[in-house]
Parts: sequence; C-alpha cells; structure tokens
Amino acid sequence: MPLSDHEQRLLEQMERALYAEDPKFATSMRDARSVAGDKRRIAGGVVAVLTGMGLLIGGVATQLVIIGVLGFLAMLAGIWLVLSAFRAGAEKPEGPTAVDPTGPPNGAAPKQGPKRSPRPKHGESLSERMEERWRRRRETGDF
Repeated sequence: MPLSDHEQRLLEQMERALYAEDPKFATSMRDARSVAGDKRRIAGGVVAVLTGMGLLIGGVATQLVIIGVLGFLAMLAGIWLVLSAFRAGAEKPEGPTAVDPTGPPNGAAPKQGPKRSPRPKHGESLSERMEERWRRRRETGDF
C-alpha cells in the first residue's frame, strides 16, 4: 500500500531531522539498506555463473551446441550481475544526498572527486606522460 503525500512529506521531514541530529547513524542505515540489495545481486550472479557452467559442460558432453551457447550466455549474465553489484557499491554517493536530497543541513558544499589530469598532447610518448605524472605527484605530495 503506497504512502499518501502527507505521509511521504512526514517521512522526508523525519529523515532530515534524523540526519541533522545523528548523521553517522543515518548514513549507516542508508548503507545497510543498499548492502542487502547488493548481496542479492551478487548471489544471483553466482547462481547464474554456476548454472551456466553446468549448461556449458552439459552441452559439451551431449554435443548440443545450443545448450553450450545458452550456458555461456548465462555465465556472462552472471558475471555482469556480480560486476555491476560491485561497481554500484563503489559508486554510491557519500554524504546526505541519498537520505536528504537537499544536502546537509549546515549548507556545506558536496565533496568533489579527484581532479583529472589533462588530456595527453598529441605525439607525446608514454614515457613522457609517465614522467609528467610522477613530477606532478612529487609536487603535490599525492602518493
């Protein structure tokens, strides 16, 4: 049964209040919900890989090409599920954006990712680019 508009607004208000009062707890609760979904995705992917492996071996044993192809496709789908679950876990936003889309209550700006190095110049060799990166790291102290 879906929530009414009034109930949704109250829930959002409670989430904002929780984040303002205890941001560490709010973040841990948000992460716990997403981990359960990731575990199901990983488990489904592993089951698909094992099923695909069984089909592939069965296809080779019975010399039925279609069964082997289906097994291979099932394995690919399982690997894709597992990798997408890990990738989604790595790309989860940090801070209050998942709990409170309006941002932190104190108005702090969101964190920005690391700065990317400029595109390599045309004709620049790999060794020159690596030397330039090493020089920049030594200057900035990023090791």
